[in-house]
Amino acid sequence: MKSLLITSLMLTLLFTAPLQAQEFPEADKSPMDIAMFRAPDKTPLIRVIYSRPSKNDREIFGKLQPFGEVWRTGANESTEITLYKDMMIGDKTVKAGTYSLFTIPSEKEWTVILNKDTDTWGAFGYKQERDIVRVTTPARKTDKTIESFSMAFKPSDNGADLLMGWDNTYVEVPFSTTM
Repeated sequence: MKSLLITSLMLTLLFTAPLQAQEFPEADKSPMDIAMFRAPDKTPLIRVIYSRPSKNDREIFGKLQPFGEVWRTGANESTEITLYKDMMIGDKTVKAGTYSLFTIPSEKEWTVILNKDTDTWGAFGYKQERDIVRVTTPARKTDKTIESFSMAFKPSDNGADLLMGWDNTYVEVPFSTTM
């Protein structure tokens, strides 16, 4: 009898209690994206995971992102790059693995950095002594404004160039396969 009373009470509470809709967080203002480069046989060679901040009528380089300071190269968590095989970046061979990708923008050129530390937020935990490689590449002007920070790969003779662009600036970073 006691069991029947408890069951009845629970069923009454279940059906008379107001039902709450599941609450989800708002969409991220800087959504995550992936740039992927594959070999002609579709084997993955490089993957970049990053968040895409928007310009929103702001002056980006030199103002929002000061020249000469380490940038997470996107928004939110540090940008992550995975090399699925050993690659040449600049004149240095980098072993296959996952790294953080940071940049130091300036008006005329950017320093592009692959760093051993992963799973970091922004550039707050950046440690120069953990750098694997640094390369310098010219900063170029775009024909049209790029509203959201973007990355893409452009195939080259022995690999691909990683294009990174935002506002009215872009850079190209050459990655080539080691033979």
